Amino acid sequence: MELFTRIEKESRIIIFFSIFFYLRNQLREMNQLAFVFGLLGNVISFMVFLAPIPTFYTIFKKKSTEGFQSVPYVVGLFSAQLWIYYAFLKPETTLLITINTVGCFVQSAYICFYLFFATKNARIQTVKLILLLNVVGFGLIIVLTHFWANDSNRDDIVGWICLVFSLCVFVAPLGVVRQVIRTKSVEYMPFLLSFFLTLSAVMWFFYGLLRKDYNIAIPNVLGFLFGVIQMVLYVMYKNPKKVVQEKKQKLPEIETQIIVIDENKLPELREQIIDVVKLGGAAVGIIPVRIDNVILGAEKTCSPV
Repeated sequence: MELFTRIEKESRIIIFFSIFFYLRNQLREMNQLAFVFGLLGNVISFMVFLAPIPTFYTIFKKKSTEGFQSVPYVVGLFSAQLWIYYAFLKPETTLLITINTVGCFVQSAYICFYLFFATKNARIQTVKLILLLNVVGFGLIIVLTHFWANDSNRDDIVGWICLVFSLCVFVAPLGVVRQVIRTKSVEYMPFLLSFFLTLSAVMWFFYGLLRKDYNIAIPNVLGFLFGVIQMVLYVMYKNPKKVVQEKKQKLPEIETQIIVIDENKLPELREQIIDVVKLGGAAVGIIPVRIDNVILGAEKTCSPV
């Protein structure tokens, strides 16, 4: 009996250590996969940060920001600030810190460039937005979470703030989607930008999922869905020829309403104008028509008959 009891205890110990080493190896593999997805997310997100360069090249050539807004870059800077703050509250978030630090630098450069070429009114509005969102708003978040939240739940509170703000940012392209559906044109929705945004959402989703950080994973689900919708719309409306053909089909109806004035019918036209004046019984406004350097109806008014 003692022998069997001893064997049973040893077998339990062996099973326990086997499960322990198995889980540790799985955890290592998950951390390695999370690192891979985070690294890919850094690379793709950096490419997304460079997407507005053609816009600012246009601003540089025109020496004016007319037709462009600074809101996306101010909001992008605020988002990067939030994620850096959240990353500092969590362990082993180096990849999150690196890409958002780059994001802060790039968005700040865009904003400075915009302010340099902006009009006085646009410059004032941009500075107001920066003070309201990036200074006052971000400052309040730091102060409130630092003094009113406990150390144990501070990262959760900041994580929820990041999650809600990211969801709002991902919902923003709905305006572009609506414009594409309404105009049946993808002129203002570049395919490559939509593609890289979707790919970035996939990478950061798996990064958050493997790290069990759902504040990172959940918003990127919505980002992925909206990215797919944008690419589907691009495939549907990338060829504007169908829309042009539909418009051309309506041209014959308009052309049938066009009256071509023949030079041989000028006497008849003069008689018709005179008859109209006679029937008017009062002053009648006649639109001058130029045909072969002869002006018909040049006289503005006619006296009653």
